[in-house]
Amino acid sequence: MNKLENKVAIVTGSGRGIGRDIALYLAEEGAKVVVNDLGGGSDGQGNDSKVADEVVQEIRELGGEAVANYDSVAEYESANNIVQTALNEFKRLDIVINNAGILRDRMLFKMSEEEWDSVIAVHLKGSFNMTRSAAPYFKEQKSGRFINFTSTSGLIGNLGQANYAAAKLGIAGLNKITALDMARYNVTANAVAPFAWSRLIGSIPTDTEKEKERVKMLQQLSPAHIAPLVAFLSSDEAADVSGQIFGVRGKEIMVFSQPRPVRSVYNSEGWSIDSIKSIKGSLQSAFTPLEVSADVFPYEPLV
Repeated sequence: MNKLENKVAIVTGSGRGIGRDIALYLAEEGAKVVVNDLGGGSDGQGNDSKVADEVVQEIRELGGEAVANYDSVAEYESANNIVQTALNEFKRLDIVINNAGILRDRMLFKMSEEEWDSVIAVHLKGSFNMTRSAAPYFKEQKSGRFINFTSTSGLIGNLGQANYAAAKLGIAGLNKITALDMARYNVTANAVAPFAWSRLIGSIPTDTEKEKERVKMLQQLSPAHIAPLVAFLSSDEAADVSGQIFGVRGKEIMVFSQPRPVRSVYNSEGWSIDSIKSIKGSLQSAFTPLEVSADVFPYEPLV
């Protein structure tokens, strides 16, 4: 039997890229899939229903079951519609994969309020909307899987992505609280930071040799590498895995650390500017370097 036989999954943003490969892989493993995609551009503008329809057709041609949905995750009621599509078409829901995303990159000192709001709305609020809509159903049936997509842009850092990084680090927090709040109901939540070439990554500037090398490295990474981990986290095999942050870089799977104190100092008399200055060096050796994702992952992908 396939590992996801009789499971029903929603994959947001699954008309292209990583989401498409996840939807196809879940279907191959026996899941019935709601292919959600607004069909907009990488900046979130526009819509095209055929983007989701084509993935549904691919799944059906492979012998699977799927239905399209074109709602935006950024709207609370629309998220309810996406969940309701699964319940109406397949009579249940087991897996929610929050993958939908857009990019509106800009250096912080040039970023507009609209560029900030639109990215937060799709990534962070969209993940909340979908989680909030599905959680009562999962609570009632005492089972369910949430897989949320974060990014090293938030976990580590990248230039010109204040909106995206804030949303993706916020999703890591949402993921942890979802795991805590839903644990007693046998519902898990895990986050995945993907390394893969997609139309969103294709918008990275390539003005310098360093940027060109980074893009060349990313082009080696297929979205298909992400799907097996997502399928595992969606399955019964991962019932005891929750609240974690994973990365997939080619054929390499990693687990990210999560913030914990690494060093502390104590002063029985309390602190002042001068006393803090005097012990700065004791803390400084434990400071996190001001790095971007490419500094932490400079090596060739394992593909």
